[in-house]
Amino acid sequence: MELKEKVPSLFSGSREKNVTRLVIVLGLVVLGAVFANPITVVPAGHVGVKDFFGIVSPTVLPPGVRLVLPFTRVVKMSVRTQEIKEVAEVPSKEGLIMNLEVSLLFRLDATRAPDVYKTIGPNYPEIVVEPQFRSAIREITASYEAKALYSAERERIAQEIFQLFRKLTADRGVVGEQVLLRKIGLPPVVANAIQEKLRREQEAEQMKFVLQKEQQEAERKRIEAQGIADFQRIVSQGISQQLLEWKGIEATEKLAASPNAKIVIIGNPKTGLPVVLSTEK
Repeated sequence: MELKEKVPSLFSGSREKNVTRLVIVLGLVVLGAVFANPITVVPAGHVGVKDFFGIVSPTVLPPGVRLVLPFTRVVKMSVRTQEIKEVAEVPSKEGLIMNLEVSLLFRLDATRAPDVYKTIGPNYPEIVVEPQFRSAIREITASYEAKALYSAERERIAQEIFQLFRKLTADRGVVGEQVLLRKIGLPPVVANAIQEKLRREQEAEQMKFVLQKEQQEAERKRIEAQGIADFQRIVSQGISQQLLEWKGIEATEKLAASPNAKIVIIGNPKTGLPVVLSTEK
């Protein structure tokens, strides 16, 4: 009892003093809360949306330590690239049910974050992105046959899904980055039939290429033969009997001058050209 009496009490004294002290303590607590509240930290890869009693500021807070008005709520929203994986059963153009695994890469437009917060909320991926992505997948795949997903058109399909998604979310503050077709599932019998058909089509295209190449080679040979024939015709037209006789005389003169030529008979009754006989055995 003696120890308690020696310890001073904050609220010891008259009633009026106790009330005054209580008011001072509460005031200090309130002031501390007021002065601490204006400081907020926006993480990297995020923006801050200021909500002051339901009034949303159109200006976003960039990453870092920021000062805001007292009693202002700051909602941090990610602007990093996010991924949604959608596994869906969708019909093809011919009515086959396909199991697709498709991924979407997207992000929030930082400048539109206040609008997204006001009109949709922080959970905008579940409310807007996922439903619109599913809609784009179904609409595009329904216009293609199943075999297109096993061919070079696969990338084209992914691009069309991406373009349609961007169109559907153009005014919602979402920026689409890429669509990836990851897995395609069909009944084994159907998948094997499609692959066999594609293989035969590739073989047919290859044979068509070979035939075109052979036709080009045949055309080249025909042109070459025609050129040779034209050359021979031109040469034959330019050779006369007089020219042949003159060339024969020149050849005879050369043979006569050769040490190997021993007998030269002039005056061939058939051609009129000299006849040269060699005496060598």
